[in-house]
Amino acid sequence: MALTAGIVGLPNVGKSTLFNAITKAGAEAANYPFATIDPNVGTVEVPDERLQRLTDLIRPKKTIPTTFEFTDIAGIVKGASKGEGLGNKFLANIREVDAIIHVVRAFDDENVMREQGRESDFVDPVADIETINLELILADLESVNKRYTRVEKIARTQKDKDSVAELAVLQKLKPVLEDGKSARSIEFTDDEQKIVKQLFLLTTKPVLYVANVDEDKVADPDKLTYVQDIRTFAASENAEVVVISARAEEEISELDDEDKLLFLEDLGLHESGIDKLTRAAYHLLGLATYFTAGEKEVHAWTFKRGIKAPQAAGIIHSDFEKGFIRAVTMSYDDLLKYGSEKAVREAGRLREEGKDYIVQDGDIMEFRFNV
Repeated sequence: MALTAGIVGLPNVGKSTLFNAITKAGAEAANYPFATIDPNVGTVEVPDERLQRLTDLIRPKKTIPTTFEFTDIAGIVKGASKGEGLGNKFLANIREVDAIIHVVRAFDDENVMREQGRESDFVDPVADIETINLELILADLESVNKRYTRVEKIARTQKDKDSVAELAVLQKLKPVLEDGKSARSIEFTDDEQKIVKQLFLLTTKPVLYVANVDEDKVADPDKLTYVQDIRTFAASENAEVVVISARAEEEISELDDEDKLLFLEDLGLHESGIDKLTRAAYHLLGLATYFTAGEKEVHAWTFKRGIKAPQAAGIIHSDFEKGFIRAVTMSYDDLLKYGSEKAVREAGRLREEGKDYIVQDGDIMEFRFNV
């Protein structure tokens, strides 16, 4: 199960530089709008120290980390909802991702152009955020208005139950979007949420803000007014902020492990910004990791929190879910504590879980099935 997050932002805020750091894919990073027109998609490994510890303990023939995807979406500009700057194409790319990683400029550099040719004296992170948010809201409003016209007629003339329910949701959405607020700001019932999901709105997607700062400011970013402003705005949306230096991360991505640690130490950091971003993205989408572990391989698998054992088995193979019988399960902490599956079993900590078991982060599972 791959996490799919789209990296968005105004032109030249560091999106492609960040993408380069994440994937080492070498996406073009040019100092002009629309250097990235077709979205670049990269699959990256999810760093997890538990996977390494399991490998050291079990010594399998191979170790397979879980992965997720980042999509580098070209810079959005004012008027994108009306097609400005290839806006329709970019908005369509955003519609296809599960979450939005919104990169915001929080650095001064007179050599880096801003939208419409404005220079560094005009850096205003909140205004930049609001520019993109408004374009997404306007795109959603257009979608809702089109849908509203069709559904209202059916609901009024045919009294169709589904259309009446959808119309109620559209009536809830329309005034909020017209007021310049996102669909995320609305509370929906479970039944309403099912209808909202079918509308494929942009502003229902969870958002994580990335404050891109200068390399020499990344160790103590909260002194920066730009970062303070971004945090204040994000708090109003109950959103999280990750502070990184995209340039530093790109340099780090080219180093071997030993040099990477020295570079981070020189910056006054204990971990890379990419690691912080990965954890935050996982949290944003409600994702977690379970493991399968044996002499042949130790494998990490991504799952959505709240799923039950059969669905978790289905992530490996659909036959596992169809013929699910039970899951032999132990926790990562117990395996580390006791040292082997045999010792975990002898301690009474090895469990056999059925179809209603809700999988937990760090579970080590062996699925029994019959097809």
